[in-house]
Amino acid sequence: MVTLQDVLAARDRIRGNVAVTPCPLSEPFSELCGAKVYFKLENLQRTGSFKERGAANKLLLLSPEERRRGVVAASAGNHAQGVAYNATRLGIKATIVMPEFTPLVKVQATKRFGGEVILHGEGVDDAFVEARRLEKEKGLVFIHAFDDDAVIAGQGTCALEILEQVPDVEVLIASIGGGGWLGGMAVAIKGLKPSVRIIGVESAVLPKMQAAYDAGGPITIPAAITLADGIAVKRVGERTLPLFRKYVDELLAVDDEEVANAILLLIEREKTVAEGAGAAPAAALLQKKVKQLKSGTKVVCVISGGNIDVNLISRIIERGLVKEGRRVMLVLRVPDRPGTLAGVLNTVAAERGNVLEVHHNRAFMQGPIGDTEIELTLETKGPAHVEQLVRALSAKGYAVVQR
Repeated sequence: MVTLQDVLAARDRIRGNVAVTPCPLSEPFSELCGAKVYFKLENLQRTGSFKERGAANKLLLLSPEERRRGVVAASAGNHAQGVAYNATRLGIKATIVMPEFTPLVKVQATKRFGGEVILHGEGVDDAFVEARRLEKEKGLVFIHAFDDDAVIAGQGTCALEILEQVPDVEVLIASIGGGGWLGGMAVAIKGLKPSVRIIGVESAVLPKMQAAYDAGGPITIPAAITLADGIAVKRVGERTLPLFRKYVDELLAVDDEEVANAILLLIEREKTVAEGAGAAPAAALLQKKVKQLKSGTKVVCVISGGNIDVNLISRIIERGLVKEGRRVMLVLRVPDRPGTLAGVLNTVAAERGNVLEVHHNRAFMQGPIGDTEIELTLETKGPAHVEQLVRALSAKGYAVVQR
């Protein structure tokens, strides 16, 4: 089992090769969550996630002969980048197997950092099997994403920084993939400040750590698609589960809607970009799933990564605007004659609604042939403004339905 001394040694080993990321107090999230919330910004690492830490420590421990053979890893993206970046820096050839549906931004970044990328399978577990095959076929050194003592110790170095930056931290919240990330940090935190309450957050559709707790050991659970793709593994590690049982105080789960909301609020309020896995702990805070918090409780919430596709961010923003009533679709049935659309748009303009899209539906509408449906996508100021627009249009005699 990894010890505090292993983590301390890893810090000395990787010093200068891995960034010491900031851990600022967030006033907006402190107000929203009812505690003093600090964000440990691992999304600001060179590769955009904490995975650099474990990869750097593991690769620095390889023998000259192992370095000559080259390494292979399986990853949905962040471990891939961490291995590729550090391997290239050390002159080691790195082969990375990634699932076929890995976000493009992570694939491109892994290639940019010098890794040879092979796309294989639907998920991380499929990529893992292929990487193990390549390990045997080509004599490569396999770098596990989480179930490796050197990797776990490297990840734990983040906690040493947290204790220096927020020495009176009371609660630590981080996401759970295979368990190496929080397992390593928990070893360091409990070894130096055992009073800290440690909480792990996993995806509600892939609660593999909770399943391992319930089963008395690591088990493989059914695959599922989640916005938090960085923690979308089906089985925790043999080495990580004992660390959780010994050091982690509580497990929580969040769904994709909660994660999407957290991503949006981090962008809007905190000016921080987080991927799904990185936003999961913030989602747990925002949804009040972390109990027994007071206004003065010092909580460190770790943003583990920020490697998210810009197209996904766009969809999250649009969905979030709809949920907040800042974007709405109104469907109006009106007479199909000249000037009608102009009258509708004049009413919307008078109420200060911003028209984003206009669509006429004639062929598929149920009703008189002389009518048409106008679908208006509008940018608004919120639910009250939407109600104001509906009242104004209804007062003009238009039949209005909000979608």
